[in-house]
Amino acid sequence: MTKSNKGAVVITGTSTGLGRAIALSLDKQGYRVFAGVRNEKDAQSLKEAASGNLTPIIMDITKPEEIKSAVEVVSLASGDEGLYALINNAYIGVDGPLECIPIDDIRLNFEVNVIGQIAVTQAFLPMIRKTKGRIINISAVCGRFSIPYRGLLSVSKIAIEAITDSLRMELSSSGVEVLSILPSAIVTPEQADKVEANHQKVLANMSPEAKTIYGKNFTIFMQLGEKANRSGSLPPEKVIDVILEALEVRKPKRQYFVTQSPWGTKLFALYKRLLPYQYFYDKHYFGNMRKNLGLD
Repeated sequence: MTKSNKGAVVITGTSTGLGRAIALSLDKQGYRVFAGVRNEKDAQSLKEAASGNLTPIIMDITKPEEIKSAVEVVSLASGDEGLYALINNAYIGVDGPLECIPIDDIRLNFEVNVIGQIAVTQAFLPMIRKTKGRIINISAVCGRFSIPYRGLLSVSKIAIEAITDSLRMELSSSGVEVLSILPSAIVTPEQADKVEANHQKVLANMSPEAKTIYGKNFTIFMQLGEKANRSGSLPPEKVIDVILEALEVRKPKRQYFVTQSPWGTKLFALYKRLLPYQYFYDKHYFGNMRKNLGLD
């Protein structure tokens, strides 16, 4: 393997969707990509689609032994080059009314979407500190604006925002840049399939009473999410362009909103800060949501 032109980057969650697109794009851009996948099949598929400078690594971020092994592989392969960036992309979606989600599924959500992110960051941070590199956390717009029926995704991304802020302050003296990227829905057909499968599973497990309370609204939200992931939302390239900027600009921003209207999203975030909390959610945010979507 030859030395990269732009440095070594570890990316988690690259088996499908956005993570795979990020890995292949950075590989083409001249980065030395170490792409985290969960099994050999995904590793082989990614390797066949990439150049010889991309190295798949088996890394389930909930398994400490696999994280340790991945660190050893990256350390040995990168040598004096070190690690320029870690892109924390891996996550799982656990959707549904909070009243109806099994506690074990809630624990898994936090294990992957929060604890796993910290575990990977801890493991690779010494290598990043050596290069005064960057940590990029892939968050989501719902990390700033919670949404119903995707409450666990919202709360895990809110946690990622807090983690990003804390790390940014703690690592400022080390010269390590820490930032988050907050996209809205992305066109990823694999994710659309997962949203639909989860929707049907949650509905099947609901009691008749729960279906009466939540069934209509939950279905509206899940169908909206599925449609967004199939078409009409952001192409992955939009997010990748922002990741490239965050990697290559001398001083990256603290947050990057990647939406159809980034300035509109920033203005909406400002409204949230300035308006009384109850007014913002009850009258402005959720009130408009109920009216526009026809929610009960």
